[in-house]
Amino acid sequence: MSSALLDDDLDAPERRLYWALADGWTVARRTLTHLVRQPGNIAWQLGFPIVSVLLFGYVFGSAMSVPGGGDYREYLMPGMFGMTMAMGFMNTAYAVVIDTTKGVTDRFRSMPMAPSAPVTGRGLADIVSAALDLVVLAITALVIGWRSDGGFWATLAAFGLLLWLRFALIWIGIWIGLLTPNEEAAGSLFAVAFPFAMISSVFVAPSQMPDWLGAVAAWNPVSSTVTAARELFGNPAALGDSWIEQHALLGAIVWPLVITLVFVPMAVRRFQRLSR
Repeated sequence: MSSALLDDDLDAPERRLYWALADGWTVARRTLTHLVRQPGNIAWQLGFPIVSVLLFGYVFGSAMSVPGGGDYREYLMPGMFGMTMAMGFMNTAYAVVIDTTKGVTDRFRSMPMAPSAPVTGRGLADIVSAALDLVVLAITALVIGWRSDGGFWATLAAFGLLLWLRFALIWIGIWIGLLTPNEEAAGSLFAVAFPFAMISSVFVAPSQMPDWLGAVAAWNPVSSTVTAARELFGNPAALGDSWIEQHALLGAIVWPLVITLVFVPMAVRRFQRLSR
């Protein structure tokens, strides 16, 4: 009787949830430990946005204009925050490919852990890494003269929306990483991430693009997050007349929610089907 009760307790939904969270945290700690021991990876992730800040803010900045007026560097910095969050899914995918090709993923699958743990653990570790990226970029922005005029809570909400976008894109990165056969193929993912981040309102307003391209850029989830962040920061937002630009805050909430609801189960199912 007591053995049956113990088995029922172990199979209870609360216990399964507990072990899923505990196993996910164990995988996240493993990933974060690797990150700490390989700081060069952080420098590589932040190198491109920091160079872009210097390039567009100082080299091209004098030639760039913001519709409706305003300082271009204040317009640029929320865009750089958003671009860093958007392109982060490429790093997630690459890390997943490395784990898969080196047999780490197979080892996880052979261990008595929750099936979702390797996926959720990677997601948790990547959101912590993304928060550190934002801290470094925000310090860089403050050094070059950027300021948030939106107040404490609005500023906090803006950074929260940026992390919300990164959280959603993590699951795309995991799913793509599980589909990618090797590291050589993973190296080509930049060709996917670059236009996704660049065809947006990161550097220029969609209204300054050709009509067809401006429509694509305006409906890009990155544009909604970046535009909402600019409004919350109190920076120039250069809003266009399209519905999505006028409701950027709503888009910044809904787009990542939809992406998460679609790609979390897809990533978990793909992990469970490996080597079948």
